Amino acid sequence: MLDLAGGWTLSDESGAHVVPFDLPGDGISALHQAGLIPDPYFGRNEYDVRWVSERDWTARRAFTHDGSPCDLVIDGLDTVAEVRLNGVLVLAAANMHRRWRVDVSAALRKGENAVEILFRSPVREAATRQAGMPFYIPYQQVNGPIPHANMLRKQQCDFGWDWNIALGIFGLSGVVRLEAHGPRIADIIVTQAHREGVAEVTLAIHADGVAEVTATLCGVTASAPVRAGVARIALTITNPVLWWPSGLGAQALHELTVTGQGASTTRRIGLRDMRLVSEPDAAGRSFGVQVNGRAVFARGANWIPADALSGRITSDAVRGLLQSAKDAHMNMIRIWGGGRYEPDWFYDLCDELGLMVWQDFMFACHLYPSTPAFLEEVDAEVRDVVARISHHACIALWCGDNELIGALTWFPESRKDRDRYLVNYDRLNRTVEAALHSVLPGANWWPSSPSPGPLAFGDAWHDDSSGDMHFWSVWHEGRDFDHYRDVSPRFCSEFGFQSYPSMSTIKAFAAPEDFNIAAPVMESHQKNGGGNARIAETMFRYFRFPVDFPSFVYL
Repeated sequence: MLDLAGGWTLSDESGAHVVPFDLPGDGISALHQAGLIPDPYFGRNEYDVRWVSERDWTARRAFTHDGSPCDLVIDGLDTVAEVRLNGVLVLAAANMHRRWRVDVSAALRKGENAVEILFRSPVREAATRQAGMPFYIPYQQVNGPIPHANMLRKQQCDFGWDWNIALGIFGLSGVVRLEAHGPRIADIIVTQAHREGVAEVTLAIHADGVAEVTATLCGVTASAPVRAGVARIALTITNPVLWWPSGLGAQALHELTVTGQGASTTRRIGLRDMRLVSEPDAAGRSFGVQVNGRAVFARGANWIPADALSGRITSDAVRGLLQSAKDAHMNMIRIWGGGRYEPDWFYDLCDELGLMVWQDFMFACHLYPSTPAFLEEVDAEVRDVVARISHHACIALWCGDNELIGALTWFPESRKDRDRYLVNYDRLNRTVEAALHSVLPGANWWPSSPSPGPLAFGDAWHDDSSGDMHFWSVWHEGRDFDHYRDVSPRFCSEFGFQSYPSMSTIKAFAAPEDFNIAAPVMESHQKNGGGNARIAETMFRYFRFPVDFPSFVYL
């Protein structure tokens, strides 16, 4: 294996700007570290650096190799990119959520080699793809000051959100390396069936160049032949030590080892019976999670990407945030659909901390295409993600999207021709569900959030009788906090009221002369229209005017 992370160079399409580029990383961070652009977080610099995403950029590096047959393995390639090895196009990618493995043996040389990644401007690519649609696909302009994020299989909040800066970043968030050809164990799909004192664990082991594999878990070992690239093994674990969510028991994790003809890999498995319970009842339709036969009251929060600049995200910082959630007695994190599928180590942390994960698929607030090419890409994305992370004990359920059903009512085009856009949405949602169940047939599936249930396309925002609910009347509609007592959701998967950050955070992006909620810098960092006024107006219902800016922020 040859790791290609580290020292690359980055240059724009004109060749005028050339800077060091550490991969994994993002281009905005590299340009800032090189002094070419200011800190995009500070002041109103965000608007001064948007030119970066309007250009193509190329990352390059050289390496030596013995010329033996290899695959190029590259993950988290963001987003529309072309990879060339010694001038030969070896990969054209357009989905940051996928893993890529391509045989590059024909392009490799013995001795010096050169690899380059051309990152196409996401702004230009999104506009071009919208222009090529058979009919217009609306996007949420309040959440997307850079247009047409819905055209790209990219972190949707990169083009802005009502809490995020809009930069349209590019780069690489995962590995980039060469792997020699040979026996390989790839994905392991784990399913569990529990009864009193017994856990039946079934493995679907995907392997290349291996005739037989052997699996060991909790002292139980079994072998099976590999047929058509897959081996299927059943393990019976008696008196299993179970995994529990935080607050209900220990987070027991067991090492699963799989070997075969020179290839081996391990996974950490939590033995648990995780069920989504949603049944019709007198009030409407229930919604809840049951773990090991016990109903769990979910206490948690929505998770967005830990930083707008992916190159700044570290596992230590994320561990601190997740530990804070556990310390606040949370037991669930909803990975929200406008961000990204997190890396493997994120789910490892949730396994360890006992934080159940509600996993959205990455579609949020916009409408999306349903062209054959787009749905084919979505199908591959979902299969890849489910194969990668579904073995984690923390995964509680899979949700089709965030607020796409509600979005059908937000745009003039979809209000005028609802049937067209509803059919369009249904094709996308069915593609996601089918891809999920093709990999994990018994997966806990919820079609959308919020939703009253399968094939329900009504207003779940204001329906507390069925399924899950997003309750934003206090924030978006300016109601009193007492209004929270007027609803009784079966499961409230979103609610909240905006807060100012601490003064230490404000000092990191604003100068003292901007310490005023009406200052252009403070208004620029408030991405929700009328948000500062809404905070002030609500505050004055309960408190007198604060004596100074730090007191205002604290209150």
